[in-house]
Amino acid sequence: MRKYDNFINCLNVLRKADFGFAYENDLYRTGVIGQFNMTFELAWKTLQPVLSFQGFDSYAKGSPREVLQMAYKSGLIDDSEVWLQMLTKRNLVTHIYDEDVADELMILIRDSFIPAFDKLAVVLESEISKMNE
Repeated sequence: MRKYDNFINCLNVLRKADFGFAYENDLYRTGVIGQFNMTFELAWKTLQPVLSFQGFDSYAKGSPREVLQMAYKSGLIDDSEVWLQMLTKRNLVTHIYDEDVADELMILIRDSFIPAFDKLAVVLESEISKMNE
C-alpha cells in the first residue's frame, strides 16, 4: 500500500533526526518538525483504509481526530493520549511558531511520538498483510 510505504519512508527519515543539533539550529529544528508533520499526516491517512477494511467506513472518512479515536477503539493504536497530543501539537505548530513550543515538541517527538509511530508501523504492517490475503 502506497500510503503505508510513504509513512514508513517518512518515519525512517524522522528516526535519523539529530535532536541535539536541532536545539542549536533553528532551520534544522523546523525541518524535523516538518518531517513530524508529514509522518503524522501519513500515519492517520494510512489508518483510513485499514479502518475501512475492518468495517468502520464512516470513521475512515472522518477527521483526523475521529480516525484516531476509532483506531484506538479498534486496537490499532494503544495510547490515545499520545496520538491526540500529536494532533494537538501538529495543529498548534502549523498555525504559529513559538520557540518554547518548538523545543517542547522536539522532546515529545523524540521521546513519545517516534515510539508511537514505531508501534503503529508494526500494527499496520500486520493489518495490511491481512488486507492483501
